[in-house]
Amino acid sequence: MRKFEGRVAVITGAGSGIGAALAWRFARAGMKIVAADVDHAAADALQAALAKAGHQALAVRTDVAQADQVEALAEQAYRAYGSVDLLCNNAGVVPSGRFRAAWEYTLEDWRWSLDVNLMGVVHGIRSFVPRMLAQGTEAHVVTTASIAGLISGAASVPYGAAKHGAVVVTEALYAALQERSAPIGVTVLCPGVVNTNIYRSERNRPAELRPAGGPAEEAPELQAVAADLYGGALTPDAVAEQVFEAVWNNQLYALTTSNFDTAIRERADAVLARRNPQFANLLDMSKLRDGRSAPAMS
Repeated sequence: MRKFEGRVAVITGAGSGIGAALAWRFARAGMKIVAADVDHAAADALQAALAKAGHQALAVRTDVAQADQVEALAEQAYRAYGSVDLLCNNAGVVPSGRFRAAWEYTLEDWRWSLDVNLMGVVHGIRSFVPRMLAQGTEAHVVTTASIAGLISGAASVPYGAAKHGAVVVTEALYAALQERSAPIGVTVLCPGVVNTNIYRSERNRPAELRPAGGPAEEAPELQAVAADLYGGALTPDAVAEQVFEAVWNNQLYALTTSNFDTAIRERADAVLARRNPQFANLLDMSKLRDGRSAPAMS
């Protein structure tokens, strides 16, 4: 997609982090922005800031886990602007206690992660892509997945499982659109470590999906490792620039770092060789700084 001026972008999870950075990047390219977020105050604040800077923007409270709310988002976007040319399925959450073992996560953790990180993408595709096809014009869909959707390990299991699913769904979308020679490009964004609020997602967890014992807490030594890691993380603005380039170049895979290439290759090679893999240790996260393999996080 090469034309942005006067066109329309819908971005979920736009209230902060990568979503807000995407809104600003595509607004600077001349697009009208529909900022969707479960935190309406955050979406409203972004809309006001964009408007103050001279950009057209609309804020819509949207819980992407709810299919009817995503459908309402599509209806409102089309009613306001008449078309949608770029969809960024960006909303995401990480349940607290990301270093628990697979059997230690609650059913509420699994439900919340899968509903937002995977079904949020599905809902976006179902509500927007048929409308985009009906437009018959050049368009693009971006899914914010994660490096966690390309590698495996013991960390953030509900998140990683959902992101693996999001990658597959987006690849399937790409394949189906290619088979139909549709003028809609597809990008699956797989960030590594980015300095966002995603690890403070609990603030937006629905009451009905809160574990009875409250959110899990990280061990102090793991908190220290994570804090050190995120101190030098990539900025959301840098990621947004990479997404813009991927949309411009009609690029399917957008990985923000090469630091996980060894881990991606190790898993793929193990599958093809039918051998047991060597996954990174949970505490061995400092390896991110020099490009060696590391556990699944974003």
